Amino acid sequence: MALPPGLARVVVLRALMLGDLLCATPALRALRAGLPQARITLVGLPWARELVSRLASVDEFVELPGWPGLPERAAAPRAEQLAFLAAMRARRWHLAVQMHGSGQVVNPLLAAFGARLNAGFAAPGAPRPGADRRRFIAWPEQGRETGRLLALTDALGLRRAGDALDFPLRPGDHERAAALLGPGRWVLVHAGAQLPSRRWPAERFAAVADGLAAGGWRVALTGTEGERALVAAVAAAMRHPALDLAGRSDLWTLGALVARAALVVCNDTGLSHVAAALGTPSVVVASGSDVARWAPADTRRHRVLWQPVACRPCAHAVCPTAHECALGVRVDMVLDAARATLENADA
Repeated sequence: MALPPGLARVVVLRALMLGDLLCATPALRALRAGLPQARITLVGLPWARELVSRLASVDEFVELPGWPGLPERAAAPRAEQLAFLAAMRARRWHLAVQMHGSGQVVNPLLAAFGARLNAGFAAPGAPRPGADRRRFIAWPEQGRETGRLLALTDALGLRRAGDALDFPLRPGDHERAAALLGPGRWVLVHAGAQLPSRRWPAERFAAVADGLAAGGWRVALTGTEGERALVAAVAAAMRHPALDLAGRSDLWTLGALVARAALVVCNDTGLSHVAAALGTPSVVVASGSDVARWAPADTRRHRVLWQPVACRPCAHAVCPTAHECALGVRVDMVLDAARATLENADA
């Protein structure tokens, strides 16, 4: 399955969210190392342009319009879809790589790019472009996401370039974060997540934040512009003061806030992968997600708490029952893990 020489124009499809793309960075590095002369383009969701602009493994970003069957974004009008495919075919790609997932929806999309060669994943029943079948491997059902994606680059004969996640910060990012935080020992509490089913209750985050504040830690509450109300709810439920930073940082300043913090307490969401990339200790409440797939590899630095329930992993945006996976994780469990993680970091 080794790739032939002379592949100069390579396109990679991974149109997912922050944590998903961070977990793909080791595989993207392997692709770059194995094809050093190639121009590598990533097709992704609009938000990813900012991250891709700093990845040494990617040269260019192309936005994928909303596509039928992909839940992350509403499907674009048919005319926009057709225009996108026409523009992709005009690029005359040498290689198209599907790093998006199991392939049921996206393999036909990849084939429509019109590349000379295609490669990727295919679960049982997923289509595989006929002439490229050998370059499509079975979608791994076990293991961490980083390892699953590296299984593809391994199969293509590309040597690994490490398995750490890439999140490249610059001095200006740290300067902006320092201006937001000021002096002191800081813990970040991040109550947001893309899906409500993945969110631990705001009042429980508030209780953990209060417990840490009582121990002398300064608490900063982070969140996106769209999470201002959620962050305000955490602040309102607290007895101690906290710094509300919701909507006050871009992606890179948020990363620098994580880098300056002694600990991040969050849901199993993109910020947990930012903490893993930057080596900042974290305590993660995993509600509904597949812990074996998404938990950070460093289990000493990053502690993931979760309640085993029969309906994991969850496919719902909003829990249809009593949110047992979230409510089964108690405040004292998270607070004890946070204190122990901080003590280990100081040791």
